[in-house]
Amino acid sequence: MIETRISLARVLRGLQAVEPPPPPPEPEKPPPIRVLFPSPLGALGIELTERTVTGLQIAPDRKDRRRYTPLRDADRSDFLDEALGRLSEYFAGARRNLQIEYDLSGHPLDDFARRILEETARIPYGTTRTYRKVAAAAARGHSYRMVRAVLMANPIPIIIPCHRVVPQKSGVGTYIGGTKKKEWLLKLESRALEG
Repeated sequence: MIETRISLARVLRGLQAVEPPPPPPEPEKPPPIRVLFPSPLGALGIELTERTVTGLQIAPDRKDRRRYTPLRDADRSDFLDEALGRLSEYFAGARRNLQIEYDLSGHPLDDFARRILEETARIPYGTTRTYRKVAAAAARGHSYRMVRAVLMANPIPIIIPCHRVVPQKSGVGTYIGGTKKKEWLLKLESRALEG
């Protein structure tokens, strides 16, 4: 009887040491598609998944262009065709709301930067906001200079329309794609509203 108790105690200790099996690994996500898309601003480097745009680079330099596949050689998907179609319509002045899903989760953005980009995404087509107003709307009115820095690092320009944010005084201000491209986008939108 004593041997049985010892054996049972050993068995119970052994059961306590057994850990549950680890959860199964999550399925790997397919790598994003990177496409060079011709536009009136020059080539756009667009990175996207099956359902969202995850990056957009205006006129990537020669080194960055290597990361993208020319459009004619790209693996096509419904979302790719839809996103590029909407961008084409936008550049032709025929579309005012891009309504392209995007995802910022792969970018190292702090809470302030996310709020600024979310507020910028709300600016209606053909209108502008000042850096100061965007900062105030994001509950950081005293940080309007930081707004400019966040927008210069916008990972998805045009779709998150940072070109619609301007200085309080004169001029169009800085832009991730350059001042001339910002002026072109603002004129495109104002002409489309007039016509």
